[in-house]
Formats: sequence, structure tokens, C-alpha cells
Amino acid sequence: MKALQYRNIGQAPEVVEIDTPEPGPGQVRLKVTAAGVCHSDEYIMSLPESEYVYGLPLTLGHEGAGIVDKIGEGVKYIEEGQSMAVYGPWGCGLCYECSSGRENYCRNAGTYGITPPGLGAPGSMAEYMIVDSARHLVPLGDLDPVRNVSLTDAGLTPYHGIKGSLEKLHSGATAVVIGVGGLGHVAIQILRALTSATVVALDIDEAKLNLASDVGAQYTFPSEAGAATMVSDLTNGLGVDAVFDFVANQATLDLGQGMVRHQGDHVLLGAGAGNLKMGLVSGAAWDVSVRSPYWGSRSELFEVLDLARSGNIRVHTEVFSLDDAPSAYEKLKNNQLLGRAVIVP
Repeated sequence: MKALQYRNIGQAPEVVEIDTPEPGPGQVRLKVTAAGVCHSDEYIMSLPESEYVYGLPLTLGHEGAGIVDKIGEGVKYIEEGQSMAVYGPWGCGLCYECSSGRENYCRNAGTYGITPPGLGAPGSMAEYMIVDSARHLVPLGDLDPVRNVSLTDAGLTPYHGIKGSLEKLHSGATAVVIGVGGLGHVAIQILRALTSATVVALDIDEAKLNLASDVGAQYTFPSEAGAATMVSDLTNGLGVDAVFDFVANQATLDLGQGMVRHQGDHVLLGAGAGNLKMGLVSGAAWDVSVRSPYWGSRSELFEVLDLARSGNIRVHTEVFSLDDAPSAYEKLKNNQLLGRAVIVP
């Protein structure tokens, strides 16, 4: 079968021919119908050899959907031919967090070497993929896999982050989304669907700001010097109730901290890193909660897909064939994608 693999440190991924995998006991094989391209993939492929821990060759793709094609021994309640989405943050299934459906916070994953598809385990950018357990499959039903596969991360991650701030996003509140990329443009729609807050979007790209308006942001501003002042003016100088940062580099961290109000939420969802000056006399707003959520729970993925069924969220997608998948990553690297790229084998 064909697969897109990262094979050499620092080089572009390649489409190669590999053996079609067979499901072992408890496993399910999917005939892949769609796979999403993510900045996380670009991040791990940019790591130097001394920091790369994901194994080579690595079949990419942690957003996946497919048709159940073959069932391993012992698997129950799954039938061949069902259309499924893959829940990506795999865990042990036995710890307290996993028993609560929060496998994204599995306490044993590191100990047991459990890794998500495309981020250690073979991923979805192939004609077939193995899902390690039936519990990591969520029925898609009549949802189009190509239009909705990205919701397994680009929808689930912002949904999980926003749910943690719902108490503060009451009527009259203001929420800021920094970075209107694959996750950010979905976050705007989730905020509009779940809250009465005014939604403000910031980005450096005019096309992405236009997309933000199209999907429901009431205000858009360039993410540059003076943005914090413009946002502050909207709140009569009080600051915003929640900032959702889908970039999380030093510039956006500083920008978010300059906008959030006392007792607000500063939620870091991007793959970047930086430093925040905190403390009573730091000059930062008081009693701010800074969170860095990871992915989302299995039950939340059901909720995200239900939002899609109701028409409340949609992913702006650009579709590529598996043979053209390397060009999708090239466009991602050059910031030429609007929304999410989806690979269709």
C-alpha cells in the first residue's frame, strides 16, 4: 500500500510503498477515507536529531477517518463497513483518567510507550491504518469524512480548551482567538455555538482575518503592535475574559497577557513556547488562570461531531491526494494554507 512517511531527519516526507498491515488481537484495520494535515506534524519534522523521539520511518497523520475493513480477534460491537473517526490520544485504558474518557491525560502512556497514530504509532496518511483498540473509534455516521476528519484534532483541541472556560464566557464577556489557522477558525465557531461572548480574532494574515469574519468573529484585528489597545477599547479598558492562543510564541504570549482582565483565562493551545512574567507585583492582571490543555477526551469528540451534525461548525478544507501529500506539507510550512489540508488516499 501507499503511505506518506517521514524517513530522514530534516527532509521532506515521502510517498512510499509499504506492506499492508494486518490487525492483531483487539485491533481494527481501517481503509482510510481521509487524513488531516497538522502543524504538529511540521513541528516534529523540524526537530533536530537530538530531540526527535518519534521513530523512523514514521507514517504521518494523527487525524484519521476510515471504513472498518478488517477486525482482529476478540473485537466486539464493531462491524466491517462502518464509517469511523479515530480518537487520537491513545492511553492505557486502565488508569483513572482513561476510565473517565480522558485518555489525552493518561498517566501510564509514557511508562508503557503508548503513542498516538502519526506521532509515534503508524498514522492515517496511508491506504490502510491499524487502530490499537475499538474504543479509539467514534462512529461518523452520515458525516462526510473528508469535511470532518480534521475535527478529531482541529475541532477537539479547541473544544476542550474552550469548555474549560465556559463559566467565564457569559453574556457580555469577550473572548479573543489569536491565530486563525486550522484550529483557530474552528475555535471561533465553537465559541459562537457554545457561548454568548463577543468573539475577537487576531492574525497577521489578511486572508485569515477574512476567514475569521466568514465563520463568525464579530471583530478582527491584525496581530501587531497596537492590537492590545484596540481590543482594550472594545472592553472599555477592562480587558477580555478569555484569550485562546493558537500560536503561543513569545510575541503572542505577551499580546495575550496584555489583553486578559483580572480573573480571566489565558489558554495556550499553540505548539510554540515562551515565558510569562507572573506574580502579585509583576504588572500582570491578578488571579488570571493560565492553562495549556492537550487534545481532548473521547466523550468530547462525540460532542464535537454532534456540533458538526447540527451545522454549527465546519472546517474550511483544501483537499490533496496521497500522491500530492508532500505538497500539502510544503504549503503548510510556507503558511499558504487557509483552514485545514486533508489527504484523501
